[in-house]
Amino acid sequence: MNIKNITQNFTRIFSGDFSGNLMQRQTPDVLFCSVKPVSLDDAKLIDFNEDLSVEIGLGILENDANFLAAQNLADNVKTYATAYAGHQFGNWAGQLGDGRAIFAGEIFNNGKQTEIQWKGAGATPYSRHADGRAVLRSSIREYLMSEAMFHVGVPTTRALSLSKTGEDVIRDIQYSGNPQKEQGAVVLRTAESFLRFGHFELLSARNQPDLLKKLADYTIEHFYPEINSESNPNRYIDWFKAICDRTLKMIIDWYRVGFVHGVMNTDNMSILGLTIDYGPFSMMDGYDLDFTPNTTDLPGKRYAFGKQGQISHWNLATLANAIFPLINDGEALEKILNNYGRQFWAEHDEMLARKFGFDKVLPEDERFFTQWQQMMQDLNLDYTLFFQSLEKPISEIKIDDFSNSFYHILNENELKKLSYFIEKYQERKLRNKISETESLAMMSKTNPKFILRNYLLFEAIQDAEKGNYELFFKLKEALQNPYENRFPEFNQKRPSKYDNQTGCSQLSCSS
Repeated sequence: MNIKNITQNFTRIFSGDFSGNLMQRQTPDVLFCSVKPVSLDDAKLIDFNEDLSVEIGLGILENDANFLAAQNLADNVKTYATAYAGHQFGNWAGQLGDGRAIFAGEIFNNGKQTEIQWKGAGATPYSRHADGRAVLRSSIREYLMSEAMFHVGVPTTRALSLSKTGEDVIRDIQYSGNPQKEQGAVVLRTAESFLRFGHFELLSARNQPDLLKKLADYTIEHFYPEINSESNPNRYIDWFKAICDRTLKMIIDWYRVGFVHGVMNTDNMSILGLTIDYGPFSMMDGYDLDFTPNTTDLPGKRYAFGKQGQISHWNLATLANAIFPLINDGEALEKILNNYGRQFWAEHDEMLARKFGFDKVLPEDERFFTQWQQMMQDLNLDYTLFFQSLEKPISEIKIDDFSNSFYHILNENELKKLSYFIEKYQERKLRNKISETESLAMMSKTNPKFILRNYLLFEAIQDAEKGNYELFFKLKEALQNPYENRFPEFNQKRPSKYDNQTGCSQLSCSS
């Protein structure tokens, strides 16, 4: 691996605390602190994403397993953690920061920058009375799910490697007062940047306008080249609009594939519109707009599936407040935010049209989509399998085709609702101006055949904790081709035995 190509661009540009002091504290005048990963005597590599490593310029794995677990680092790797703030469940939380993430730095390849960081390699000044470790359970979830999201076409951070630490970590998975030992792990993950809304919120809250401007200029120069012009008098307005556009695309893709993030705090929102911080997430099984996989989010369900568009709008408004000192034009920001709401639902309908195989959105489709949504909610049909059942010539669609998406036996009235929908769908599709072949091709590229369901992750984790990684590697293979039904055994609804299984259908923020 080309570890000597890792640079420290961010730490050269911004002020930091280089003392190496790991005492957990406020760091009011700096954007980062130097840290040292914890020493591990028995770390073992589980998996390495060689294709990604080559793509970003690190190259193939040679004798570099120690680096993947943050051990015996080269002199050019100067590790650090960054400070940010955020709103958590709608409440201002003040300084947060990288409590379990430690940066190795950046690597440049073919003109593209990639940041590299470990998750679970020890405490930082921002760990907030925690140990900075991660457990095998949550590490497998993030390692596989971030790659699954990438291959299904959703903007995301990515995973480079997964290692066991050889340590036990104490966690209370349900916050029930019953902590247990779990196996420790480290994920090495990558992104063009891990900058969050919270980085800008922190500087604004601390009334540091010069540093806020410097961070914004850095972000625009490195990650928004399309608006990187000092002579552009509207560069910060254009930048905020671009952030909104990227965030919108990401959330629309979440709805397309049925992803529920579970904890959309502003410190978990990427300034580049990437899916970041895989905690109590879930892919949608039975359709439910009120579904949240996060037990910490109950009973209000702030981050439920159906609220993700609304919450992204709220989060963008908090970002607008944070960067207001750069713009000083409330009307311009308000206009962008108002347009976001309108544009979001227009693009949401266009996404649904592609899922249904419609060549365009017709005026009456808003009612069609609303009725479909209510039918799905009432019948609790499996979201992914439902759309797969539509992928056939309309004359061949029968009610029995949907039986694999039933989570309960439908009664007579429920069957009538489904039959009525099929009839209306067939009528609507006849209005297409494209051929049936073209329509089905569009649907097959929009609707995944494989999604990484929580129950599959749960089974893989149970096996891995016993030292068996067969299912882990099989899922890794399956997720690389999500629009092909190469593994029919994974293309199934959630088994009923997992309906209320902790760590499967129900998760907490504990990891």
